Amino acid sequence: MNKIAFLDRDGIINVDSGYVYKRDSFVFTPFIFQLCRSLQKKGFLLVVVTNQSGIGRGYFTLDDFTTLNRWMIQMFSDNGITISKVFFCPHSPNEQCTCRKPSPKLFLEAMSEFSSSPNLCLNIGDKPSDILAGLNAGITQNFLLFNKNFPVTPNFPFTKKISSLEEML
Repeated sequence: MNKIAFLDRDGIINVDSGYVYKRDSFVFTPFIFQLCRSLQKKGFLLVVVTNQSGIGRGYFTLDDFTTLNRWMIQMFSDNGITISKVFFCPHSPNEQCTCRKPSPKLFLEAMSEFSSSPNLCLNIGDKPSDILAGLNAGITQNFLLFNKNFPVTPNFPFTKKISSLEEML
């Protein structure tokens, strides 16, 4: 069985400046490479799970997303990090699909594909939907990167609220 660290993209891997789909607007967040190297050394596979409603809304194409993903994965590789796979939902919220977070579908697919189970996983996100998706998949280690744009109620369930990725090192 494999351990998986699930990472949201916009807000965790890159600065979320809204519908990022071009290289020149993709800015890696502070400490993301250090965190990913640390997780890899601890035996975690790194899997990205991201909602990309910009595709469904027509802001950018699947090809745009795929091109940016290839470049992002190469940047991780250049820094000694392997991203095992990127799972994504291309639908807009009004499409009511079954794969958009907070649905656990993409997490469950990844656990099946990489022979894992929820008790071997951790999840890092910056929005309540990221954490709820992890919880809905049975993951108990869910880390919420505090984001003033998406406040949570005091009783919102998560393992730990963090103010920067550096806290996880």
